[in-house]
Amino acid sequence: MTQKVAVLGTGKIGEALLSGMIRAGWDPADLLVTARRPERAKELQERHGVTPVTNAEAAKSADTLILTVKPQDMGTLLDELAPHVPTDRLVISGAAGIPTSFFEERLAQGTPVVRVMTNTPALVDEAMSVISAGSHATAEHLAHAEEIFGAVGKTLRVPESQQDACTALSGSGPAYFFYLVEAMTDAGILLGLPRDKAHDLIVQSAIGAAVMLRDSGEHPVKLRENVTSPAGTTINAIRELENHGVRAALIAALEAARDRSRELASGNS
Repeated sequence: MTQKVAVLGTGKIGEALLSGMIRAGWDPADLLVTARRPERAKELQERHGVTPVTNAEAAKSADTLILTVKPQDMGTLLDELAPHVPTDRLVISGAAGIPTSFFEERLAQGTPVVRVMTNTPALVDEAMSVISAGSHATAEHLAHAEEIFGAVGKTLRVPESQQDACTALSGSGPAYFFYLVEAMTDAGILLGLPRDKAHDLIVQSAIGAAVMLRDSGEHPVKLRENVTSPAGTTINAIRELENHGVRAALIAALEAARDRSRELASGNS
């Protein structure tokens, strides 16, 4: 781990990535950061021992550039970086909806670009990061991206054509679960439970169910059937979910998220 890595536009996810890399064995001396506000850059330096630099300095000195600014700010950042990025730099984009071609058109011909869609569980080292290669990225570049993002969770390689679908499922995915927990907590209150007890019951049930899904190897239908006794409480609840079209609503919601990701890719803000 002797390569220098720069995280540009270091917000919460960027900081989580830095923290995870350091815990995984990266030397803070090899990690550079940029931030819009000087006080933010100083905060990162004091907290993690990383080196604050300008965007231009990062482009000149880092072997890998991880761009974590908001999608609407990416064009401006690339205009600033383009004169300083040699073709041997690996550029990793963490911006939702922006294809690798957007970067390749604005950087020197042949610059390797890797697109990564991660999610907020990176903050607790449980991210799902989906990785796709641009036109000039090699298997070695992909492996390097996996090494970096593997520090904060699991990684998965997919063709770039599947990135919008992955954004809908895992990029936005945590929000759906938070929404479900919020609704179930409200239901618990309606049923007579204090909010804190309803919250604890639901969160632990969610953690247990997630571990079973991950570790059991069973299909979710089989796991659900194991809880669903004939004429019992669970089947009555599931009947109501089906009567209210919850399954269809989830499918429609994910399609809407995918379509919005495509709109972002086409430049529609």
